[in-house]
Amino acid sequence: MEVTPLPGIGVRKDFALRNGRRIGVVTHRDGKIELIVSKSDDPDACLAELPLTADEAAALANLLGAPQLVAQLREEHRDLPGIHTRQLPVGPPFDGRTLGDTALRTRTGVSVVAVMRAGQVHPSPTPDFTLTAGDLMVTVGTAEGLDNAVKILKRG
Repeated sequence: MEVTPLPGIGVRKDFALRNGRRIGVVTHRDGKIELIVSKSDDPDACLAELPLTADEAAALANLLGAPQLVAQLREEHRDLPGIHTRQLPVGPPFDGRTLGDTALRTRTGVSVVAVMRAGQVHPSPTPDFTLTAGDLMVTVGTAEGLDNAVKILKRG
């Protein structure tokens, strides 16, 4: 990853794709965020610039970060029959409430191994960890337990 200061504008953070294009983010001094994709023949010229709100940037970060964590956990649990890993979205009933309020472990046997928020991983959250709607919980449990956890997170 390359970090390039943009005097008077902000900071550009990007990396090269296999095809030669670069993809990254420009964070402006005023807080604006842009997702950028360079042209393949000129990494300094943008093919696309997409303005993102802070919430949109957080959602994109969760979309990109959580699957990698889940895939790693799946690989680690591959040889354990009956153990599954899944990412579960936190619904409105638990917005602003704690992980302990869900009682997922007690009610379903499911363990929450991490919470993804705004591209940040919060590993091993404690029962007093405050949830936000849109968080993604990285969970481990039985298929039945995970199905029940989904219902709880949607309905309360």
